[in-house]
Amino acid sequence: MIRAFRTVMVLVALTFLTACAADSKFKSYNGPAITQVQVHKKARKLYLLHGKQVVKQYDVDLGNQPIGPKKFEGDGKTPEGLFFIDRQNPNSRYHLSVGISYPRPEDVEFATGQGRRAGGDIFIHGQGAEGRAAKKSDWTAGCIAVKDEEIEDIYAMLRPGVPIFIFP
Repeated sequence: MIRAFRTVMVLVALTFLTACAADSKFKSYNGPAITQVQVHKKARKLYLLHGKQVVKQYDVDLGNQPIGPKKFEGDGKTPEGLFFIDRQNPNSRYHLSVGISYPRPEDVEFATGQGRRAGGDIFIHGQGAEGRAAKKSDWTAGCIAVKDEEIEDIYAMLRPGVPIFIFP
């Protein structure tokens, strides 16, 4: 009797854990390694590439002033140029996020020369509650936003050190 009860309890616990795992925002990825990211601001597209082959592509929202490169903190622009994925944030208020290595030393030097700050904390991230509430395009402060379910895939596919090219 006790053995049967234990067996039932183990099965119930396993069923519960499996159900919880299915709803997790953390996915696994077993495809080809992503060797670069390209963002084409004008087209509002993000491409994940393995070599020269596009593995996945996504529509994106950008900073609230999307035309032109980011120069200063608070300008609402998304940076342009070569950067690197430099961190992953599992506790983002935008569901999940992947950090971009902005500002570069030259960005800091330019902004400082103008008596301003270059800014920072530029990410590829999900919508979170704020993005879903915005209900408009180009709503971020300079980040690259995708749907929450898409950032789950991107988060699983990217690793720190991958180059990201952000084109006008």
